[in-house]
Amino acid sequence: MTSQLRLSIFATVAACALAAQAQVPPPRPVPAQVAPSGPTAGPEYRLGAGDSIRVQVFQNPDLTVEARVSENGSISYPLIGTVQLGGLSIGAAEKKIADALVKGGFLRSPQVNLNLLQVRGNQIAVLGQVQKPGRFALETSNVRASEMLAAAGGTTPQGDDVLVVTGTRDGQQFRRVIDIPSLFTRARPDDDIVLQAGDTLFVNRAPTFYIYGQAQRPGPYRVERGMTVMQALAAGGGITPRGSQNRLKLHRPGPNGAVVETTPKLTDPVQPNDVIFVRESIF
Repeated sequence: MTSQLRLSIFATVAACALAAQAQVPPPRPVPAQVAPSGPTAGPEYRLGAGDSIRVQVFQNPDLTVEARVSENGSISYPLIGTVQLGGLSIGAAEKKIADALVKGGFLRSPQVNLNLLQVRGNQIAVLGQVQKPGRFALETSNVRASEMLAAAGGTTPQGDDVLVVTGTRDGQQFRRVIDIPSLFTRARPDDDIVLQAGDTLFVNRAPTFYIYGQAQRPGPYRVERGMTVMQALAAGGGITPRGSQNRLKLHRPGPNGAVVETTPKLTDPVQPNDVIFVRESIF
């Protein structure tokens, strides 16, 4: 094969390669994902009574309105009058206003933008033995019990290990008793329920027992899980030199309300409202 023929073949191959590259379209850039912020971060948030909103229509500044959703879920808007927005998502509310403007013959293809300025509706009450009791906004549709309890600062040292959630589901009264430690250890993930507007979370005061007599620190104490009489004595600082662990008396309310006195063992369990009396040593 002559050198001239070789150069001709090489030129043909190179031309084919360049043509193939020209036919392959360059990769399209992937648009950056912008994380939403502010109170509108939850796309499924439902407008509720008390929410403050701003409604704007593109190229129609005279239709810009800041309003508060009334108790019946409505706002007053120019040209179209009263609009029911309660219970609608942001997108659905925008569409409803746009459709009303078109139906009334005011605009052909309005571009409506609704911003949530302040959340007042769709609130949840957290009460009882928590660090920051009060009402909290339900800004998204998937807030769980553990998240709302954390938003309230968690329980106080006097708080119980049980969280009671009450509200309504499908028009019926709803009540759920949740074990708080298992809620955060994920031992029972089904207990971390999704909350709804109007729910109330309540943490009661923890059950207590009482110790008096020859104890270092007599007084009321929290009943811990699985607590025994020996552990109860330790919580009270132990027995004084004048006391005797062999001369204990336990006063416990009976089923009929009468107090029953017994001589407990150190391994006996402690129950709420127990009163442990440490008597003096007889020696």
